[in-house]
Amino acid sequence: MALEFLGKDPNSPNGDSATVWWDTEAREYVLQGYIETNPATLTELGPLPVGEVRIRFPQRMMQFFPEVNGGRADA
Repeated sequence: MALEFLGKDPNSPNGDSATVWWDTEAREYVLQGYIETNPATLTELGPLPVGEVRIRFPQRMMQFFPEVNGGRADA
């Protein structure tokens, strides 16, 4: 796996989340965010498939996706 770092949330309280990477081999995004724990939200979302997790990912992080920023990893 070859991961390309795309960006980290500059507004994160601890500077360690959320983060987005691009897997150049699988051609998929890898996201790090806060695990969704709000019971009402989890109920509204419904069942979760085995092996998956739901995370919160700030809208301001969209700037790091090449589809949004014109292909730049350093936006």
